[in-house]
Amino acid sequence: MQQLGSKDYINEKIPVSKLTVLGFQHVLVMYSAAVIVPIILANALQLSNEDLAFLISADLFTCGIATFLQSFGIGRFVGIKLPVVLGCAVITLGPMISIGKAGGLTVLYGAILLSSILVFTSSFFINKIIKFFPPIVIGSLVTIIGFSLVPIALQDMAGGFGAKDFGDPKNYLVSIFVLIVILLINRFCKGFLKSIAILVGLVLGTIFASFFGMVDFSHLHTTEWVKFVTPLHFGAPEFTFDSVVVMSIFLVISVAESVGIFYMIADICEVKLTPKDIANGIRAEGCAQFLGGLFNSFPYVTFSENAGLMTVTGVRNRFVLVAAAAILVILGLVPKFAMLTTLIPHPVLGGAMICLFGTIGANGIKILSNIDFKRNENIMIVACSIGIGLGTTVTPGLFNEMPEIVKMLLENGIFTGTVTAILLNILFNYREMFKK
Repeated sequence: MQQLGSKDYINEKIPVSKLTVLGFQHVLVMYSAAVIVPIILANALQLSNEDLAFLISADLFTCGIATFLQSFGIGRFVGIKLPVVLGCAVITLGPMISIGKAGGLTVLYGAILLSSILVFTSSFFINKIIKFFPPIVIGSLVTIIGFSLVPIALQDMAGGFGAKDFGDPKNYLVSIFVLIVILLINRFCKGFLKSIAILVGLVLGTIFASFFGMVDFSHLHTTEWVKFVTPLHFGAPEFTFDSVVVMSIFLVISVAESVGIFYMIADICEVKLTPKDIANGIRAEGCAQFLGGLFNSFPYVTFSENAGLMTVTGVRNRFVLVAAAAILVILGLVPKFAMLTTLIPHPVLGGAMICLFGTIGANGIKILSNIDFKRNENIMIVACSIGIGLGTTVTPGLFNEMPEIVKMLLENGIFTGTVTAILLNILFNYREMFKK
C-alpha cells in the first residue's frame, strides 16, 4: 500500500476514549443494514422470535470478528488494513431464502461454509475475475438487487406474508409514517443524524405502532442478558451440490462489489492499493464467509455506508474500526439486546425497506450514469440485463419445469441479470476488456 498524501490518516494515533466514541458511531451507521438481512431472512423462512434473536446475535458477533480481520489484519496475508466494516451481503439474500426454503438452515450453512473456500481461493487470481465486472455490469447488478427486493418490502407494508391482518389500513398508515420520518430526516438533517435515518425510522415507527397494539413485549422478559454464540447452533451443516453452486456464484459477485469499495475507501484515505492489498482483503472476506457458516450467521461483504461516514467526519483511522469490531462482538454476546429487534412489526420494516431497497437501486442508476450511452451497445447491455433480471423476479413459476439447480439459479433475478450483463459486455466490449 502506497501513501499518496503527506499524512498517514490510516494509522494516526487517537486516544482510546475517542476511539470508542467514533467506533460506536460506525456501529450505529451500519447497524440497521446489518440487522435487516437476518430480519428479512427470518420472516421469509417463518422462523421463531427466539431463532431471529439468535441470528441477530450471531450476526453482530461475526460482523465484529470479520471487521477485525479486515481492518487490523493477520500478518501480511489476511486483511486489507483499511478502515473497513464488513456486514451481511444483501446480494446473497435472494439465494439464501431460496436455499433455506428448499433445504432448511443446515443446507444453507453448508453452502456458506463450502463456498467460502472458493472466495478465499479467488484471492489468488482476483485480477482475472474483476475484468468481467466493469461499471456497466456492477451498475446493472446493483440496480437489479435494489428493485428486485422491493416486493418483499411491499408484503411487509401490508402486514407480512400470511398475516391475519394482511392489507389492514393501519398497517399502511404505520409504514407511511416510517417512510415520512426517514424522508424528513434526509431533507432537514445533516451529518450523523442523517446517516442513521433508517435506524431512527425503525425506532420511532415501532413506538408509533405500539399505539395500535402491534408490539409484543412478552418474550423480552424471558431472554438472557449474556449468552455465548455457539457454533452450529441449528445442527451439523448439510452439503448439496445445488446450494453450494448457487451460493458460490453469488459470493464471487459480492467479491467484485467489495473490490470496488476497497478502491473507493483507498481514495478517501489517500493511499494507492497494490494487487497484494486487494488479495489480502479478499482472503479476509473468505475467512469471514467461513465464520458466517460456522456461527450460523451470514456471508459478509464490505459496507459502503461507513465509507460515507468517513467522508462526513474526516476520520479515516483503521483503529476506529477495530474499536467498532470490539463493540459489535460485545453486542453479539447480549441476547436481550438482539431480542429488542424482534419487537419491530412488519409494517415498520416495510416502510424502512422501501427506502433502503429503493436507495440501493438508485445507487445502481448512479453508477450507470457514468456510462457512455451514446453507444447503442451499452444501452442494449443495460436494457437486457435489467429487463431480464427484474422480469424473472416478478414473474413466478417461469422455470418450474427446469431441473432443481437450474430453477434455483434462473428464478433469481440477480443471477439472470448479472449473467446477461457479463455475457453482453463480453460480446460488445471484449476488445476493451482484454486490451491490457
